[in-house]
Amino acid sequence: MERKKLSVLVPTNNEEGNIRDCLESVKWADEIFIIDSFSSDRTLEIARQYTDRIVQHEYINSATQKNWAIPQAKYEWVLIVDSDERVTKELREEIEKALSENSDEIKGYYIPRKNFFLGKEIKHGGWEYGHDLNLRLFKKDSGRYEDKEVHADVIIDGKAGRFETPFLHYSYNSIDQYLKKLARYTNWAAMDVAKKGKNIGWVEVLLRPFGTFIKMFILKLGFLDGFHGLVLALFSSYYVYIKYVKAWEIRKLKS
Repeated sequence: MERKKLSVLVPTNNEEGNIRDCLESVKWADEIFIIDSFSSDRTLEIARQYTDRIVQHEYINSATQKNWAIPQAKYEWVLIVDSDERVTKELREEIEKALSENSDEIKGYYIPRKNFFLGKEIKHGGWEYGHDLNLRLFKKDSGRYEDKEVHADVIIDGKAGRFETPFLHYSYNSIDQYLKKLARYTNWAAMDVAKKGKNIGWVEVLLRPFGTFIKMFILKLGFLDGFHGLVLALFSSYYVYIKYVKAWEIRKLKS
């Protein structure tokens, strides 16, 4: 049976270090659709070597950007791929098989990720293969990202399947890159917390970061990833601390 045609949607913003490898991994798709947030580096120059379908749109948050773009995809099935992700040959084969055999009952598919931090695969701490599942392949009329500032998931109208083959996710290649992204992501996460209207006090600022470290490094065996696991657990606890302090500041300013 002939497989259904596929649009690959790739959001970008100053990703010249990532975008070529990302697009190389999806150039087999029927459409590559780039949604760029006004990159100032060579991202678009490189992207034009792979596709003519490039639009620019002001970035509010990841969910809003993708929800704006999804209906504009050319084909019925959409695969969301971030610039720091790669589709392997094995994942391509699983996707094509699913699109050839798909029944009308299944509206989307969850895809696991194999996560890399500072060049090393992370196998514990909640970042391991199988733990990080994302609904990324779906019918464009059946899926939409939830209304969250950060870490939004796709909600689909119907049943979802699951793939065994993961994306390769090269999350942070340097400490400097992590710290630059930390500012943006904690801003968005703080806005989500502030919207909930809960009081923010000692528990959130002191205990939640400490709990995050204990959970990742001890309970989820992050120490087995060595020094990379330690750095990741410390950064993750710091992320939680900054998120709640910023949420406290937002609530304070509003009141």
